[in-house]
Amino acid sequence: MNLQKLFAARIGGESFGLGNEIYKFEKIKRAKAAARAARPDVEILDFGVGEPDRMAPTPIREALKIAVDDPGNRGYADNGIRAFKVASAEYMKNFFGVTDLNPDTEINHCIGAKPALAMLPLCFINPGDVLITTVPGYPVLATHTRYVGGEVFALPLLRENHFFPDLTAIPDDIAQRAKLFYVNYPNNPTGAAPTRAFFDDLIAFAKKHTILIVQDAAYATLSYGPERLSILNCPGGKEVALEIHSMSKSYNMTGWRMGFVAGPEGAVKAYAEVKDNVDSGQFKAIQVAACAGIADVTISEEIREHYRARLERMADALRAVGFDAAMPGGTFFMYVPAPTGAGDVSFKNAEEASQYLIKECSVSTVPWDDAGAYLRFSATFESAGDDDDERVIAELTSRLSKVNLRFG
Repeated sequence: MNLQKLFAARIGGESFGLGNEIYKFEKIKRAKAAARAARPDVEILDFGVGEPDRMAPTPIREALKIAVDDPGNRGYADNGIRAFKVASAEYMKNFFGVTDLNPDTEINHCIGAKPALAMLPLCFINPGDVLITTVPGYPVLATHTRYVGGEVFALPLLRENHFFPDLTAIPDDIAQRAKLFYVNYPNNPTGAAPTRAFFDDLIAFAKKHTILIVQDAAYATLSYGPERLSILNCPGGKEVALEIHSMSKSYNMTGWRMGFVAGPEGAVKAYAEVKDNVDSGQFKAIQVAACAGIADVTISEEIREHYRARLERMADALRAVGFDAAMPGGTFFMYVPAPTGAGDVSFKNAEEASQYLIKECSVSTVPWDDAGAYLRFSATFESAGDDDDERVIAELTSRLSKVNLRFG
């Protein structure tokens, strides 16, 4: 049987799997393997890792050990246990001052933020409808919008706009056809944190054009400014915004697949309806374990301070070798203009710069060329512990200083 004739057009149709294009993360993986083979005695300094370097907090792990042996936690969870919804509402109150969320109608768990983003186009997008999204960024909502026949309008995140989308650059016909507007703040990869003024402008835009904002708040607790912000705590925000929170980054729970959506009752109900036909809910024991930590500001603060300290050291180190680096407003990422060359070698884009740093310095980063040439350094690099962080960052400085990076 010729399977090629069966593949859906949305994933490439008869051409699916036959192309030679290599995704940038696969290129990074191959380059790291080649660097290890060429220099087996040289440690790879991996600043491209996008997940936490530590285990989940002890109270959460201990709660899981107990919950997994509880017979009451066997079976399907469907749209979630009420205890997690209540704990999520408490989290929103403790961290962001959102006090009016009904846990029974305005919150629903998700098996991580990624599946929630994948399901939302099924709730709202018909063929020809538009999703407005920011780039660079997480592509899942855009990918699934295209899968169901929707159109994607991309807004670049530019440094001159402080990495906020320029709402005035959205054509009227796009705004009129748009159903969803995806944003992610604090932002991956730029590290920009939201401001009240930005959220207010976004809410006004959404109200004017009857658009649902999808605010991906995966890094919401990893904010280094004067306050943490939820769009749901801004005037009118709960009327026009669905916010997605995840425990993966803020609680070092990547792989646990635990999060929730919160917002207008109708939007949450639509998500729950689709979700009920896609999955059977996260294992109840994981939900119970999450309840042990999600609303605890003390636990989250310790994790935030770990990344803040690393980011401050990284900024100093990168500036020392010529990068225009500064402490980000949030996340555990540092997004810096890529070098244009090293010594006699010139780089056409960030991807070439990234490949050079791996091959010549055994330093791994993630390149972004969507809206200018940038490299993303992550504070989730591996070390032997807090005392070893200084050695890793000093080694980064030493290696990069030897290749005479050029900028501009």
